[in-house]
Amino acid sequence: MSKAKATIYKIIISRRTIRQFQQRPIPRAILKRLINAARLAPSAANLQPIEFIIVSHKVMGARIFPHLRWANYITPYGIPAPDKKPTAYILVLLNKANAQSKYAPYDIGAAVENILLAAWGLGIGSCWMHAIDRDKIKKVLRIPKHYQLDSVISLGYKAELPIVEEYRGSVRYWKDKRGILHVPKKSTHQIIYKEII
Repeated sequence: MSKAKATIYKIIISRRTIRQFQQRPIPRAILKRLINAARLAPSAANLQPIEFIIVSHKVMGARIFPHLRWANYITPYGIPAPDKKPTAYILVLLNKANAQSKYAPYDIGAAVENILLAAWGLGIGSCWMHAIDRDKIKKVLRIPKHYQLDSVISLGYKAELPIVEEYRGSVRYWKDKRGILHVPKKSTHQIIYKEII
C-alpha cells in the first residue's frame, strides 16, 4: 500500500467529532483549502447546488454560537467550555435556484465529509451540526431567502480526543470522570449484512 493510500485511510479511521477547541485562529488560506476540498466532491448531474459561508470573525462567531445545540446525549457536558469554543464555522447552503435535483442531500454529505477529512488531516477538529436554529442564524448573517441553510460545521484546532468504544447495544456516548468523551461504534462484522464471495 502506498504512503498516500495509508495516510488517507489513517485520516478516515482516526477522525472524531470534536467539541472542545484550542483558541488558536485557523488561517484564512486553510479555510479556503477546506472549501476547495468540498468543491471537488461528487455532485449528482454535476449541478453543484451547494455554496458556503466562512465565518472566522470572533464577534460574528460569538453571535452564531448560541444558536447551535451540542451533544444532546450529554447536555450540558458536550457544550464547549468558554475557553474552548470553535474559532471558525463553515455554513452549508443549498442554493434553491440551482437545487433541481432530489439528490442534493447526497451532494451535501459528500462535500461535508471532504471538509471534515481535509480538516482532520490538517490537525483541525470539527463538529457537523444539524441541530441549529436556522432562522436565527440566517437573520444574524443576512442570508437571502433563496438559500436553504442545511448545517453548520464548527471548526478549531483540537483540544480533546474522543475514544472509540465497542458497541454494546447502545449508541449513547458519554464522558468519563476525566472529561474524556467515549463513543460506541459498531464493529465491521456488525454492519456487513452479507458477503458474496
